[in-house]
Amino acid sequence: MSEHRVRFAAVFDEEVRRHNERFRAAAAVQPGEDVLDVGCGTGESTREAAQAGGNVLGVDVSEPAIARARELGGAAFAVADAQTHPFPAAAFDVVLSRFGAMFFPDPPAAFANLARALRPGGRLVLLVWQERDRNEWYSVLHEALAPAAAPPPPGPHFSLGDPARTRALLEGAGFTGVEFTELRDPVCYGPDAATACEFALGLLDVKQLLALGDAHSVPRLREAFAAHETAEGVLLGARTWLVTARLSRA
Repeated sequence: MSEHRVRFAAVFDEEVRRHNERFRAAAAVQPGEDVLDVGCGTGESTREAAQAGGNVLGVDVSEPAIARARELGGAAFAVADAQTHPFPAAAFDVVLSRFGAMFFPDPPAAFANLARALRPGGRLVLLVWQERDRNEWYSVLHEALAPAAAPPPPGPHFSLGDPARTRALLEGAGFTGVEFTELRDPVCYGPDAATACEFALGLLDVKQLLALGDAHSVPRLREAFAAHETAEGVLLGARTWLVTARLSRA
């Protein structure tokens, strides 16, 4: 997945562009703020925070993604697991994560670690997928690839889709004022059906569904993407949560 993430970095960034615009506005990074970007991938969200004037560190567990982020420059980057990395205590004003925080194996430990890295009153801003059944893009993939099979259990990228569970996790780590804003903008899988298919075939959800499909799965996927092709690219319905919170000052 790391190599795929780097190869299709531009597609990944364009996929969530509409959601990212709201995410960037909610982060509202100010000049001089110290910012930690968790699960930064190839670094688009990190560079945007730096362009707003922040002193930004982007971290990711993927060495290829961080190598590419460093090539692109614009901020500081490090290979690090934000769940366990010993960040300096109370070193950041803002912790951001655009589709990265869902992958923690131990979410309570991870958010506790991030809380230790924040200054009292510091901001947490997350962009996460809503639950799988609420996302049309997954339904399109399922119906194309394995329409006769029950879908596999949801992957970790949907782990923060339940607001009640996520609120409990964050409050347990010491965050207050947890708020959820629903975003319903479409995601873009590429400029055309051919690119969308090539991009999708490297995704975890698609690989899982292909294992349940048949010889016609990939042709059906191409047809499905062609049906969603627009002048703005292959657009599929999506729902995310924009999650904001502050670290308690107590």
